[in-house]
Amino acid sequence: MTPQDLRAAYKTLFSSKDGEIVLKDLQARFHIMASTFSVDPNETAYREGQRTVVLFLQHMLQDLPTPEDINDE
Repeated sequence: MTPQDLRAAYKTLFSSKDGEIVLKDLQARFHIMASTFSVDPNETAYREGQRTVVLFLQHMLQDLPTPEDINDE
């Protein structure tokens, strides 16, 4: 499986109605729009790890620029 195939699989999964619901839940549940800070540094690290997973998912769902887009700049 190529990286492009994997990205396409993520997009297929999360572009479904259920996938959109699950992604919104993950974003709300795992601190995408909130602070990950805690007075306990281990808790902060744990929360930041959760947040990083959702950021990775969001990145996989973004459209990457094509070579034509890059040449237009």
